Amino acid sequence: MNKAEVISYLHKKLNFSAESTRKLDTYEKLLLDYNERYNLIAKSTETNLWERHILDSAQIVHYLPSNTKEISDLGSGAGLPGVILSIYDLNNTFHVKLYEKSSVKRQFLKKVQKHLDLNFEIKKNIYEDEVGSDVIVARAFKKLPEIMRISREIIKKPHKMIILKGKDAQSAINKVSMTQNYSYKVLKSVTDIDSKILIIDKR
Repeated sequence: MNKAEVISYLHKKLNFSAESTRKLDTYEKLLLDYNERYNLIAKSTETNLWERHILDSAQIVHYLPSNTKEISDLGSGAGLPGVILSIYDLNNTFHVKLYEKSSVKRQFLKKVQKHLDLNFEIKKNIYEDEVGSDVIVARAFKKLPEIMRISREIIKKPHKMIILKGKDAQSAINKVSMTQNYSYKVLKSVTDIDSKILIIDKR
């Protein structure tokens, strides 16, 4: 999809507002400018940023529970998907926490927050924070066993994990010890025939 097609999809399928897509346009400019100096996203994906990064992140909206109050984005990087979810939710019906170890990337996230007037929270380390999220999202974070460990050891309440994966999603989950407290499904991504969305519920 080109930019216009992605924006149309965001409006019609995901209910992004006109104001949200205006903020996404500003986000695009900030990201491309920052990416000239720092490697936030692969240079090869810049020309396809709206589909490869923005829509890929935005599709998570489909799978958020209606009662979601807090979302934690693990390894947020350039804010994908956490910033995109925050831009979607301009009425602040849920709170977004962005966890990112890199100081360079945290500086970028602060710049985005200031320019777009977004109400997300930037955190350095999930292991030093009290995490009480309803939903964990992850796009370019660590391998699945580490995400499962965080789910098991750090977040005690029932929650959902929405993880954007490549074609190895099924094999990755086959290698994880899944107790009876967990259930999962593997869904198709709208952006790539080989990409998958892994949704795991912890009861």
